[in-house]
Amino acid sequence: MERFARVGVVGAGLMGSGIAEVCARAGLEVRVVELNDAVLGHGRSRIEASMARAVRKGKLSEKDASASLARLSFGTGLAELADRDIVIEAIAEDETSKIELFAKLDAVLERQDAILASNTSSIPVAKLAVATSRPAYVIGIHFFNPVPVLPLVELIPTLLTGENTTARAEAFAVEQLGKTAIRCVDRAGFVVNALLIPYLLSAVRMLESGLATADDIDNGMVLGCAHPMGPLRLADLIGLDTVKAVAESMYQEFKEPLWSAPPLLSRMVDAGLLGVKTSRGFHQYERSSTADPAVQHSGTQL
Repeated sequence: MERFARVGVVGAGLMGSGIAEVCARAGLEVRVVELNDAVLGHGRSRIEASMARAVRKGKLSEKDASASLARLSFGTGLAELADRDIVIEAIAEDETSKIELFAKLDAVLERQDAILASNTSSIPVAKLAVATSRPAYVIGIHFFNPVPVLPLVELIPTLLTGENTTARAEAFAVEQLGKTAIRCVDRAGFVVNALLIPYLLSAVRMLESGLATADDIDNGMVLGCAHPMGPLRLADLIGLDTVKAVAESMYQEFKEPLWSAPPLLSRMVDAGLLGVKTSRGFHQYERSSTADPAVQHSGTQL
């Protein structure tokens, strides 16, 4: 099976920087594209800090860290991705923005069989595929955060994805990145979020109804069910805006009332109380505690 050499990543946020880091550490030449230099700078700093942690923990040598950083390049134009073998989209979970991006990427890629992949956590991939002239080469490759830590990826072929594309994407994820891949049907939420999001929403509704406090809900699942993290703390770590976006995507597809965002979740997002990244969600967090999500994280995250 073909081995990719040149990878493009669109988006230098938490997920995009994690994907870029994993690809660079796997020996691939990676180009990261963002809207502006300021966002790119934050992304590069995040990658450097992550690799420095790996070196301190003995999981990566200083020599390998330096070599990985040297394989990364950054830019602000999609045309800089023209020569890529695969481009992974990791922008905000907004359907309209992703569709527009896929149409633009389709126009700039030189290689006719280059794969266009989305890291979407809930949006049906077929909607992105039909925005291009190459739907047979579009697939979902959904990573989990922190990308350098969690071993899972979901592969989501659409009804139009070629079997060879799926095989190439799986070989890339498993053989080159060292991930464990599961195949999913192209339905909102896929496998992990279709199970996780209703659970998180149930916890929010329990809090909203006054049946239990946030601490008691989380302690109940940690101490009573041996979960590594309670549902409300996990929602905070994921980001309440992301939880709400995935819930809305799943509700739009299935119209299951229990999969709609509870009013409390919606009001918290409106108020900018997004969890760990804003220091306040269902729980309070110190600003310094947000620096290393891998330290705090021990369960599944989007």
